[in-house]
Amino acid sequence: MSDTPDQTETGEPPQTRCGFVTIIGAPNAGKSTLLNTLMGMKVSIVSPKVQTTRMRVRGIMMRGSSQIILVDTPGIFKPRRRLDRAMVAAAWDGEQDADITALIVDASRSDVRKHVDDILTRLTERTEGGPKKCILILNKVDQIRRDILLPMAKDFNDVYPFAATFMISALGGSGVDDLAAYLEKEVPPGIYAYPEDQVSDMPERLLAAEITREKLFYQMHEEIPYALTVETESWEDFDNGDVKITQIVIIAREAHRPIILGKGGSRIKDIGQRSRLELERILDRKVHLNLIVRVRENWLDEAERFSLWGLDHNA
Repeated sequence: MSDTPDQTETGEPPQTRCGFVTIIGAPNAGKSTLLNTLMGMKVSIVSPKVQTTRMRVRGIMMRGSSQIILVDTPGIFKPRRRLDRAMVAAAWDGEQDADITALIVDASRSDVRKHVDDILTRLTERTEGGPKKCILILNKVDQIRRDILLPMAKDFNDVYPFAATFMISALGGSGVDDLAAYLEKEVPPGIYAYPEDQVSDMPERLLAAEITREKLFYQMHEEIPYALTVETESWEDFDNGDVKITQIVIIAREAHRPIILGKGGSRIKDIGQRSRLELERILDRKVHLNLIVRVRENWLDEAERFSLWGLDHNA
């Protein structure tokens, strides 16, 4: 999403603004969907399963003379594994560095406060030394009655002094433009941190791996999505503009291999086709994608992988 800055009445370009807006919330609250809707394109992968986002993802949005760096973070929950702890730590690190924190809440949940109370407590503790600018985003409001929604908004604002409250549908887009207009005005004055035509800081090799992991998440069930990852092993550019990508689907148990491959390799072929088509849309070029499944039992404890994702192995 990009707008050309208008000139002021004196003919001078307006003062530029630039700031980081970190989106936090419980798993499946709609963080990645909101980021993609604000950007008007796929920047962060999404799936119906919780904990799809494993690392901080930045989308760089231009509106008027403002550069808004939107930071998608892993969902905040009570961690059990090393990866869980690293993901939650990354979310809070992103919040600490933000100019504006955006707490997004799935308003359609009947037990919404249960999933957000710990986050509200942490935010309240962070107000020592002066409150941070934090906004409340009630998401999926198209799925809830208005007579429930308004008291919910008041309840949250009674707990924490939010600078503003927005009621949106991240998936449908309702209310998102009002949110974008607010961010355009509220990010602090400053020079741009990125070129105006850049939309993300994620390397293409990593983005390609994430797209394939998204397709796997949609296809797999139960514990399997959380026991696999994808890495781009090779990337070969051709003179005609095509690209050949070889990716490794890493699984923790040999028993998962036939499930991922499917009968006669049908499932992995379907996953590869879906990933290839989306990559061609994103990269705007012909993609030749090769997927290889390998077992690596302890991949979840590999410090190098945490570093690749920008996570702290010792969190």
